[in-house]
Amino acid sequence: MTRHNFAIPDGVSGQRADVVIAGVLGVSRTKIQDALDEGLIKVNGKPAQSNTRVYSQDWVVADFDEADRVAQIVATRVDNFSIIYEDNDIILVDKPAGIASHPSLGWQGADVLGALLDRGVRISTSGAEERQGIVQRLDVGTSGCMVLAKSETAYSHLKDQFRQRSVSKTYHALIQGRLDPTDGTIDAPIARHPQHDYKFAVMAGGRDAITHYTTLEAMAFGSLVEVELETGRTHQIRVHFAALNHPCVGDDMYGADPTLSEKLGLAHQWLHALRLEITHPTTGERLSFDSPYPAVLSDALEKLRNL
Repeated sequence: MTRHNFAIPDGVSGQRADVVIAGVLGVSRTKIQDALDEGLIKVNGKPAQSNTRVYSQDWVVADFDEADRVAQIVATRVDNFSIIYEDNDIILVDKPAGIASHPSLGWQGADVLGALLDRGVRISTSGAEERQGIVQRLDVGTSGCMVLAKSETAYSHLKDQFRQRSVSKTYHALIQGRLDPTDGTIDAPIARHPQHDYKFAVMAGGRDAITHYTTLEAMAFGSLVEVELETGRTHQIRVHFAALNHPCVGDDMYGADPTLSEKLGLAHQWLHALRLEITHPTTGERLSFDSPYPAVLSDALEKLRNL
């Protein structure tokens, strides 16, 4: 049994103890919940529960077996994985759908960190061991631009940019139906789904989430929309459009029509991180990066236009 002592980081203040502690320590949420139930984790000297809210600078003392930690990053060859930009501080990748941002318990497929390790790319060591250099994440089924930190300075600077919302994130999504109004803002809080731990939902009391959208093209069975994220909640775009009864095409988890997904040849949501704009952490230069649609999304879009 190993003892861990740490303060709750500012960026996760107000969240559930099990979620925050699992993320900080790089341990599965189930293991943390078990440790909480057994009284092995204390916050400010008092035993905590899974749904205890923890706040910035709360002091955590956690005891658990080191064997429960997440496995280390494993070098994995990913053929359709490309690097958009790289220097001594940052690396921009064009993440394909079907690979995770980083390894995690229960995920058996490839991930971005493993793909970079296979190519000999050194990543910042900040953060939990399975999330080294990760300053943003894209869902497994989402493709496009993703930035990672290669230096400790870059890691800190980029985390601050995302926290302060100075990063510009532009996505394209193909959604079912037509939006009314065609352009607008979705301002609705998001929290973990009360019945399905792996999903999220618009819920009162959730974390603030703001999505701006513009319809680029309206078709008989769907619409192509451009999305600007003001916040960066897990599954935000998918959850927000599903809440409007316009889920992303192909997103069966959030209510998309599986028949339409099959017609378009989609095994995941039609969602692409088209553009990412950041401030370089050392030069201060404002940089913008783009990723073209992968073939599977271009093909699905053309098929929808012809339905």
